[in-house]
Amino acid sequence: MKGQKERIANAKKPGCCEVRKLRAHEKEIKMRIGLFGGTYNPIHLGHLRAAVEVKEGFSLDEIYLIPCAIPPHKKSGHVAGAQERYEMARIATSNTPGFFASDVELKRSGPSYTIDTILYFKSVLKKDTKLYFILGLDAFLEIDTWKSYMDLFPLIPFIILTRPHAGQIDPDLRQQKIEDFIKSKISAGYKYDSSQSGFIHLEMEPVFLFDVTSLEISSSAIRNLIKRRRSIRYLVPDEIIDFIKTKGLYL
Repeated sequence: MKGQKERIANAKKPGCCEVRKLRAHEKEIKMRIGLFGGTYNPIHLGHLRAAVEVKEGFSLDEIYLIPCAIPPHKKSGHVAGAQERYEMARIATSNTPGFFASDVELKRSGPSYTIDTILYFKSVLKKDTKLYFILGLDAFLEIDTWKSYMDLFPLIPFIILTRPHAGQIDPDLRQQKIEDFIKSKISAGYKYDSSQSGFIHLEMEPVFLFDVTSLEISSSAIRNLIKRRRSIRYLVPDEIIDFIKTKGLYL
């Protein structure tokens, strides 16, 4: 009877080969998380649609939308309160699996710097988590004005959101503009790899280009409509319309 129990117990245990396979499989399972920073003043359907497409395109498990507390490059008079912008991001993502709003930059005093945010996420997430930083093309082309911007590229891959038909810019000219910027402002060691749709470096993280649906929606245009007391329906989620009205924002 005892021998039978031992055989049953041993049968339930994976053998050496199976253990190695399980451990190898565990190593392959890594969280892939996108960090999507912005002012979100207010958040709109263009932001949310781009986030959905990036999540699918890069097989991300989660995306964190991160409203900045004090935008270093924007006039504070045109920006709603940080807590209100965070609440709008939270409301907009609350019913979408894998999407979250983060208030990490609201908890720090002073201007919001991307380098601090990335170091924070690296410190609190598992070491094997793969992080990606998501931003629009216009923001990327100003990255040389950011605090400690050169320290970002060894830390995290970038996903630059591009819109294929925006402004009817020739895609080849746009790519050349990006390449010239990267090589002059960041490192001449970056080389474009068409198979990865991005710029690859031997020592730094990749810079990917990713086309998203071209929705001609901007936060500034939405604020202007609100100021003129015009409808913003179908530009932002309905819940955000209600929040803006309740708080009397942008009037």
